[in-house]
Amino acid sequence: MSPKDTASSSGSRATSMVTPGRIGILVLVVLVLVFIFENTQQVRIRLLIPEVSMPLYLALAAVALIGAACGAYFATRRRT
Repeated sequence: MSPKDTASSSGSRATSMVTPGRIGILVLVVLVLVFIFENTQQVRIRLLIPEVSMPLYLALAAVALIGAACGAYFATRRRT
């Protein structure tokens, strides 16, 4: 392989890592993090029977992580 061939293949590989979909996901993640950390007041949350008091950002972060885990699970299941 000539140096010219290897240089062109590595350049196209680097540009394929930055796609519009990945940029969109990155923007959404940043917006979710800003939203979570702007809401820092204490709230009372009822979980079926018990009522807990916690900062709202912890509740929002937990729901975001659960949603991301569910999305990742279903995305990997659909590929197979």
